[in-house]
Amino acid sequence: MKKKTEILDQQAINRALTRVAHEILEKNKGGEDLVIVGIKTRGVPLAIRIQEKVQQIEGLSLPIGELDITLYRDDLEKAVESNEPEIKATDIPVDITGKKIILVDDVLYTGRTVRAAMDAVMDLGRPSQIQLAVLVDRGHRELPIRADYVGKNIPTSEHEIIVVQLEEVDQQLDLVSIYEK
Repeated sequence: MKKKTEILDQQAINRALTRVAHEILEKNKGGEDLVIVGIKTRGVPLAIRIQEKVQQIEGLSLPIGELDITLYRDDLEKAVESNEPEIKATDIPVDITGKKIILVDDVLYTGRTVRAAMDAVMDLGRPSQIQLAVLVDRGHRELPIRADYVGKNIPTSEHEIIVVQLEEVDQQLDLVSIYEK
């Protein structure tokens, strides 16, 4: 895999997440009944950052959760055969029934991860609404899923891979890059 282009640096990621936080507050007319839920792995630190930005903008401390979708994946059988799946804990500290859930992930691609996340959320309660915030939307959907909030749209070819690096997970500076397969 060879590196092609750096798309977003730390400052650009920060600006994108600030804009997403503003859009979430604007669309929902504030933060009442919102719960931010990060999809593991990189969706969690992004969700925390959005929560912090909402706190700075509105002075609201929105509840935040972490969602593991491993058991909801449509390729779980294939992953089990290769001893790949590592089940992590789901932790959503509030009752989500009747709440507006903001699912947060790093990259939206086929839509399968989001579908699995929605299934996982519905098993935990009955939210009034589920919205999706992503850092990068790269296109190529296989399911009729779209993000409500997008940090950056990055059209890609099927031969490219978007790599998101976050300090909290990767122990290096934030960076979004495109690699050639």
